[in-house]
Amino acid sequence: MKFKGLVWFFTIALILISLWELSYTWVVRNYENNVKAQATKLVKNQTAGLSVDDKDAVIKAKTLHILDSTKDKEIFPIFGTSYQKCKEYELNLGLDLQGGMGVTMDVSLEGLLKSLSNNPKDATLLKALQTAKAEKLTSEGNFIDLFSKNYIAQNGANKLALLFSGANKEVKIGDNDAQVTSKIKEIGKGAINQTYKILQKRIDKFGVAQPNLNLDANKGVINVELAGVTNAERVRKFLQSSANLQFWSVVMLKDQNFQKSFADADKALAKFLKADTATNLTAAEKAKRDSSATGIMSTVLQFPLDPKTGQLYETPYIGMVASKDTSLLNSYINNPIFSSLLGSNVKLMYGVQQKGKAGSYFELYALEKVNGGEKAPLEGDGVAEASQGYDDKGKPSIKMQMTAAGSKTWANLTEKNNQRFVAISLDDAVYSAPRVNGKIEGGNTEISGTFTVEEAQDLSNVLKSGKLDAPAKIVHEQIVGATIGQDGLIGGRNAFLIAFAVIFILMLVYYNTAGWVANIALIFNLLFTIGVLAMFGFTLTAAGIAGLVLTIGLAVDTNVIIFERIKEELTNGKAYPNAISEGYRRSLAPVLDAHITSLLTAFILLYFGLGPVLGFATTQIIGILLSLFCGILVSRLITDLRTDKNHHFNYFTGLSRKIFKHANFDFIGKRKIAYVISAIVLSLGIASFFHGFNEGVEFKGGRSYTVAFDKNVANVDVQDDLAKSFNGEFPVIKTVGDRKHLNITTSYLIEKENVDIEVRTKLYEGLKKVLPTNLSYEDFSRVNIQSSATVLPSISDDLKRGAIKATIFAMLAIFIYIFIRFRDWRYSAGTIVTLIHDVLVTLAVFSFLKDIVPFPLEIDQHFIAAVLTVIGFSMNDTVIVFDRIREYSRDMKGADKPTIINKAINDTLSRTIMTSLTVFLTLLILFIFGGEVTKGFAFAMMIGVITGTYSSIFVGAPILVDFAKDKPLGAAKETSTKKKEKAPEL
Repeated sequence: MKFKGLVWFFTIALILISLWELSYTWVVRNYENNVKAQATKLVKNQTAGLSVDDKDAVIKAKTLHILDSTKDKEIFPIFGTSYQKCKEYELNLGLDLQGGMGVTMDVSLEGLLKSLSNNPKDATLLKALQTAKAEKLTSEGNFIDLFSKNYIAQNGANKLALLFSGANKEVKIGDNDAQVTSKIKEIGKGAINQTYKILQKRIDKFGVAQPNLNLDANKGVINVELAGVTNAERVRKFLQSSANLQFWSVVMLKDQNFQKSFADADKALAKFLKADTATNLTAAEKAKRDSSATGIMSTVLQFPLDPKTGQLYETPYIGMVASKDTSLLNSYINNPIFSSLLGSNVKLMYGVQQKGKAGSYFELYALEKVNGGEKAPLEGDGVAEASQGYDDKGKPSIKMQMTAAGSKTWANLTEKNNQRFVAISLDDAVYSAPRVNGKIEGGNTEISGTFTVEEAQDLSNVLKSGKLDAPAKIVHEQIVGATIGQDGLIGGRNAFLIAFAVIFILMLVYYNTAGWVANIALIFNLLFTIGVLAMFGFTLTAAGIAGLVLTIGLAVDTNVIIFERIKEELTNGKAYPNAISEGYRRSLAPVLDAHITSLLTAFILLYFGLGPVLGFATTQIIGILLSLFCGILVSRLITDLRTDKNHHFNYFTGLSRKIFKHANFDFIGKRKIAYVISAIVLSLGIASFFHGFNEGVEFKGGRSYTVAFDKNVANVDVQDDLAKSFNGEFPVIKTVGDRKHLNITTSYLIEKENVDIEVRTKLYEGLKKVLPTNLSYEDFSRVNIQSSATVLPSISDDLKRGAIKATIFAMLAIFIYIFIRFRDWRYSAGTIVTLIHDVLVTLAVFSFLKDIVPFPLEIDQHFIAAVLTVIGFSMNDTVIVFDRIREYSRDMKGADKPTIINKAINDTLSRTIMTSLTVFLTLLILFIFGGEVTKGFAFAMMIGVITGTYSSIFVGAPILVDFAKDKPLGAAKETSTKKKEKAPEL
């Protein structure tokens, strides 16, 4: 073996690096377990009599308190590294293994384009933006390109510069449309990067251990994972806030000019609505709206009137509206009849939601615009510092210190509004409207309201991090409860250990003492893979554990290919040293081919995947690369250690010596029977496509909830009640695991924003009959909803397009690779036929069995990951047969193609079955023990492995005979006058 010293160096280095990186995880886990035990002991008296959930919550809170107070404690022996530092270096666990919240945020450039334009209210600008938004839902095009195209279509060429040019702007009046678009795109890129950096700052202040934040600049999306988070609403507000802080002069209803214009607008609107809708209204609506004499606003807006005198109170707000009536009020105030008479110098804005005896409500404020624009007299850039504090009543508030310029503007604003009100708004919601008792100098002020300490801290952190010129909106959300995460971790761990044990024993049973070589290489492969994940800060997800389990099967495949070749050489009479050398040398090409095709599909999955699937792709890529190192180089190193001492491993057992020995099946002669069987299966499968598929929430959009019950619940028990609760829309309900868990998916209100609590409330109401009698909404949301996911239609369309592209690109990449490798289009064509066959069969099984098997068969990202992995794995067996066909085409001069291909299939039959068996066993174990998250993935992979093995034997290789006909295969005709090729020596 060449470069033995270098292989030794890298092997020892990887062992030391992996153990060092994983030592942090071991130290942290050990310390945290000790602290939890300490916390349990400390709160023992406090938790007596509490429920299990409440007891766990108290213990968790105490544990977190101790860990936070001891974060600087040195816990690493010898090196004296603190807990906080060790925590930074431990192996990250994904949300599906420990619980938490993950979101995908789409960075919106619509507001940026408005702010860059010279007239944000320009009708053609707004129309082009609206059209671009609609097209973005069904296109992967850049938003700014779509906007420019639509604006030019509406207004003609070279009009963009008029809209965006200015003396101090990037865009100049002489720029053509292409130049304007290019400049705006650069500004947009900068805004996206700024949004990413500001979100980083916010998350750093959020107090979450090991947050994970990734920017995909090409797609304009940011992926955020926050482990251990339980308050989803708090996270949504914290991440989606644009930090648009503004200070306004308040217009009061008692101001005569405003009172008159408001009354005129109110009466005109009532008259218009009465005439326009009288024929289409119900009796109740007619009664509510038929009030043209006094206006219509009083039907939904409660004015601040003294009940005794009927006089207006002096309040900063003009009225209050119940939360349930905000949609109706919005339709009134946005009506052109009303807004045109109200005047262009007034902006109506809601306050934050408040709770009253009769339910939640909003206050409505009238704010004075500056010169009719959208900007306030004082913007957030006038604030230098913000922090959480307390007001004069001891309630949490946000203290602010102005800049020099901001202090001057603030002094002028407060002087102007002496004995009146000034409103302070954040993201178009008024948080505070204090009365001004005189000019305020020095630049100090505060926002007071009904804050909790946590909310005040969040808002001050948002303000300190800076304003988002391009706000980010959550388009995909996943919440995993701690219970689901723990179940996923335990299931993944069990599957991993059982798969390892089964493959370990199988290698010894089938390959005798040589099995120890494969097993040692496997141990190193797994150690190095986990060590590399920890070293580079990658996150281990449930899908990642599935990748590790699959790596167990794929890693030993390398040694199976090598060992089977060594067995052939020994059977042909070669001595052990020569057989080993020849076995490794001749196995190199098929091993490389198999790994490269798998790597191609893994990289494509990494590019198109999202969320947990990225964890699978990452683990798979690392595992495949290390499989090459361990399976070829480390195993050869171990073999040579024994061979150099004139001792040899035994590659045979009584079982393996006889299996497939002298196999001589006529696969080519029976190929047409196989074609007919495949045609029948595919025809039935394609027919079943009309039966449809169960699309996961990722591909169809909507909200999905996994709900736990304390008794068995059938789908039919809740379907009708949920449909009533969701306004007649029937949800998709699936049993998860036992009958005490249901997964409920609905698209109810998916197009509306900020309605998560409303949808959860409807879910609670629809399930009340099967829930405990006294269970509150809060407890239901906290305990019974164990996980949830929200996917807006825009991102689901992107995911579907990405899945289709990924599958097509994977097939195309393998077609090109096989063509380059074998230099004959017929090998590539045979490959594509095989892959299409495998994918269609897998799809057919999912379609046919979707309502039969007792577990969900969904077409989602995990399924696409399985299909792409099947494409890569299917090539393993096919490439091995192709490589042997090429070899025999050189060696068996004069033999016809059926004879050559038959012999190639028969001689590789043992390794084909063994490589498939090792992977199938690991997948079967993952399917049984791995938990619900990976069950569909494992099932799809098992179908793929079975059909892939079948197609490599009965479709891929035999079809070469029909493609080639009387023409020689490419590699066969090159060696008649050339020297026999020699593979690289190891």
